[in-house]
Amino acid sequence: MKQLINNLKGDKGIWSFVALLALFSFMPVFSASSNLAYLGHGTGNTLGYLIKHFFHVCIGFLIIYWVHKIPYHYFRGMSRIGLPIVWLLLAYTLIKGTVIAGANASRWIQIPFVGITFQTSTLAAIVLFIYVARYLSKTREEPIDFVSSLKELWIPVFITLMFILPANFSTTALIFSMVVMLVFVGKYPLKYLMYIIGSGVVLLLFFVLLAKAFPDSRFFSRVNTWESRIVNFTTDKPDEDDYQIEKAKIAIASGRIYGLGPGKSVQKNFLPQSSSDFIYAIIVEEYGLVGGFGVLMLYLLLLFRFVVASHKANTLFGKLVVIGLGFPMIFQAMINMAVAVELLPVTGQTLPLISSGGSSIWMTCFSLGIIINVTKKEEEIEEEQKEAAKREEALRKLIDAQVLADEEVESVVSDYSIEDKSSNPMNAVLNKK
Repeated sequence: MKQLINNLKGDKGIWSFVALLALFSFMPVFSASSNLAYLGHGTGNTLGYLIKHFFHVCIGFLIIYWVHKIPYHYFRGMSRIGLPIVWLLLAYTLIKGTVIAGANASRWIQIPFVGITFQTSTLAAIVLFIYVARYLSKTREEPIDFVSSLKELWIPVFITLMFILPANFSTTALIFSMVVMLVFVGKYPLKYLMYIIGSGVVLLLFFVLLAKAFPDSRFFSRVNTWESRIVNFTTDKPDEDDYQIEKAKIAIASGRIYGLGPGKSVQKNFLPQSSSDFIYAIIVEEYGLVGGFGVLMLYLLLLFRFVVASHKANTLFGKLVVIGLGFPMIFQAMINMAVAVELLPVTGQTLPLISSGGSSIWMTCFSLGIIINVTKKEEEIEEEQKEAAKREEALRKLIDAQVLADEEVESVVSDYSIEDKSSNPMNAVLNKK
């Protein structure tokens, strides 16, 4: 075990908080999956869902370990190649999206031969964030020009969002807001950024108008869902989402301070998506406000380590990659918790590293692997500096020792009698020693 831990390079704090979140996830997933178990085979046995979640987490940590061994600057060039590939995947997903439990689920595709569904927008977000970080970290002799940035930066961003928007508005809004945050941190001109935000709002309104003009098109089928969720959030009109929120609030209220205890949740049997979208409500019901605030603190501590890692990165690309991949992860967690307590409308965002689901866990772990790789680079630089300092100190000692030896030889030679020229000075040195 000690040797395994020593092989884990990078920020140990990030490793620790990620491991704690992953370990904690097993109990809520095991408990909250009873609803799925009853619906799936009627027995309520959640052991199979626990094993499945364990498999997903193990694969996720293997992804972290594998990715953190790859130098992070390799992803700089890969993002340019990966973006067109992602567009093809998103287009295929939009057209051939699979159906889950009889519902339209055009956000996922079925991976052939293995029977695993994959949400392509999660991969698209990672590639897009790295692409934006690459653009912002480019060395320029002149200030950023709006027309050139529109071509190199914003058109690829809007193409990516265009493929995600028809099936998933919340993910589109999350990605766009995180891109705006990233370019702001990357010192993109604020005047140009206002133009882009305004353009984004106009394009969104145009999309909604198209949906109203062609209500029977499957590409606009989700617009009615967005509208109903917003109306339901702002009014008292009963709706399916209102049922979810009510059950989530009952679960949170039942938890009180210390909770009902692990596995003793009642609302898990009534709350849809209790093991994914609304798992935070089950956590608070079983572990109380103590458990709820504990999970929140783990995410905040992880955010703190991301800030430290970004500050310590020795390249602008490394700083932006940590911000671009780390902050959306924490922001998504905050959205999930805010939905559970009805601070936001229902969005369908999972709780990173805790909610069940394969692609969400794997893509989160992929992002973490790249972030840890940035911190590993800093760790390697520090180790190289320490090794260089040790070598310099050792060399200085050798030089000092040689200087002393030379001084001793010089003193012996000076004591050697000039008249005795037949004698060897080295013999005098040896005799004196």
